[in-house]
Amino acid sequence: MRSIYLTLALTFFNFTGNNSMRVLLTLYALHLGASASEVGIIGGLLFLFPVLLSWFVGGLADRKAARKLLLFAATCAAASLLLMYFFPSLPVFYAAAALNGLALSFFHVTLQNLIGNLSKPEERARNFANFSMIGATTSFFGPLLAGLSIDHFGYGWACLATAALSLVVISLVLWQGRHLPPARGRAKAGAAPRTLIDRGMVVMLITGGLVQLGYDLFQFYVPIHGHEIGLSASAIGGVLATLAIAAFIVRNFLAKLSERYPGEKLLMWVFLTGALGFALVPFTTNAFVLGAVAFLFGLGMGIGIPLTVILMFANSSDGRSGQMLGIRLTVNNTVRMSGPMAFGAIGAAVGVSGVFWILAGVMLGGGALALTQKFKHKA
Repeated sequence: MRSIYLTLALTFFNFTGNNSMRVLLTLYALHLGASASEVGIIGGLLFLFPVLLSWFVGGLADRKAARKLLLFAATCAAASLLLMYFFPSLPVFYAAAALNGLALSFFHVTLQNLIGNLSKPEERARNFANFSMIGATTSFFGPLLAGLSIDHFGYGWACLATAALSLVVISLVLWQGRHLPPARGRAKAGAAPRTLIDRGMVVMLITGGLVQLGYDLFQFYVPIHGHEIGLSASAIGGVLATLAIAAFIVRNFLAKLSERYPGEKLLMWVFLTGALGFALVPFTTNAFVLGAVAFLFGLGMGIGIPLTVILMFANSSDGRSGQMLGIRLTVNNTVRMSGPMAFGAIGAAVGVSGVFWILAGVMLGGGALALTQKFKHKA
């Protein structure tokens, strides 16, 4: 159990820093005069290395001990924020975003794989639910940390406060890293992973990517919408924290929901609430109403990402779980990198409100696709 608790603690500090970084990058770039398309490029660069390396890192996570991978990731994350502190300019932000994404590519696969490998089959849904609830709390604390730090101490100090979280991760790994399990080694002979030729895997990857797109772009465009209607950084952080509260609440029931309902029906609920949330945002004009919409959005979309992780792990070949999670993250991070860039260009043409309505349609399409497949959720 100590290993599980350590993994959850590392998850909390890492992803709090990651969520703070995303808000900080967006607001700091806007503060320096960046356009919506420039902010989109910076946001997309956060996921450049996760796209290029997640599959490779997944293989490493299957073969190598997690300790060194986590130390490398935390060092990269801290360095990215120190770059922003010492050299506050848009060109540097491009490099900082890419470097932070390098950290994310190692953190994400390694921590997810640890949770799965440390869990017995009957405990897996519960442990992934706990993992996802920690993720929801980081979506609460990360934006709040960024918003409050910016408003009270300025952008430079906000960078340092966020970098301090990576130092906590480094300290925890050096202090308690011996409790993390060794690598499981290479896959057993004949344990070939499921391939993209499998229709069920293709649908799983596409729906997972659409869930990631919706969840990320909601968090990406709500600050832009909030900036347009005159909200402060603290108010924007509070709105995103409301989304995290809803996600935390619904993830408490993920294990029971996954036992009671088939995966396709749960995903349909995810996409329907996502579509409704996107459609309502353009009509909001103050923080309270926007927070209520974010809460509604989180009640559905909040279980989407952990649900797709459970589905992917349950369908992984023995000894290949890291690689399969890496494939999933490669697809998701391709969406995360290209989504802000593509919709940033779309936003320049149709406006921010138009982007929200287009995304509502995309979510409805994802729901229809989910219903075409019977998803397995037991190993």
